[in-house]
Amino acid sequence: MATTAPAARRGSDYAQLSRRISAAGLLRRRTAWYVTRIGVTVGCLVAGWVVFALVGDSWWQLPVAAFLAVATTQVAFLGHDAGHRQMFRHRRASEVAGLIAGNLATGLSFGWWMDKHNRHHANPNHTEHDPDVGVGALVWTQEQARETRGFRRWLARHQAYLFFPMLLLEGVNLHVASVRALFGTPMRHRRTEALLLAVHFAGYLGALFTVLSPLRALAFLAVHQGLWGSTWAARSRRTTRACRC
Repeated sequence: MATTAPAARRGSDYAQLSRRISAAGLLRRRTAWYVTRIGVTVGCLVAGWVVFALVGDSWWQLPVAAFLAVATTQVAFLGHDAGHRQMFRHRRASEVAGLIAGNLATGLSFGWWMDKHNRHHANPNHTEHDPDVGVGALVWTQEQARETRGFRRWLARHQAYLFFPMLLLEGVNLHVASVRALFGTPMRHRRTEALLLAVHFAGYLGALFTVLSPLRALAFLAVHQGLWGSTWAARSRRTTRACRC
């Protein structure tokens, strides 16, 4: 009796699922939706800075800083979508949008982030290869916790309680990592990225310390950077539940 040979599998389970999703049209670009989203997001960012200029040297700038933190997060996620080529079909247009949203508007290196984010997607939650769960301020596994010493061990033991307060430093961490990456991480547009980051920081800090007194400028900086970093981390699902080690 003849037997039917099993059909040959083509690729991994993920590849097969990806083909089914594409065939169903679920990955089609939503041009009208992105046009609306870009317009609203950029409008909110511009409106926030216009209000900043109108309010002047006042403690009422702190609510403005909170509003701009949300707007900054949304701009950063436009860069995220550009990096995934969800907005534009062509690579060049996606890179230009990512550089503007990331380096110029947010102070976040698009090239560095893309390298890190692609490695994350290639090896999600694999501690040896996924940079988002590698050894850092937080530990993600018992093995990582056992390798800590001194203050880092104390931090690992209490990170469940310190997790959300530590997220307030994520914005500063992203800026620092972006600048450091200019001197080490391979980038297609290193000079352009460096120039756009320099323009961002000069314009941002110049506006703060020109319009506001030094104390209010530092308060605005703390609120804006703290909230945008924490909302970015929360939206990007990097707020994986911290283990209590």
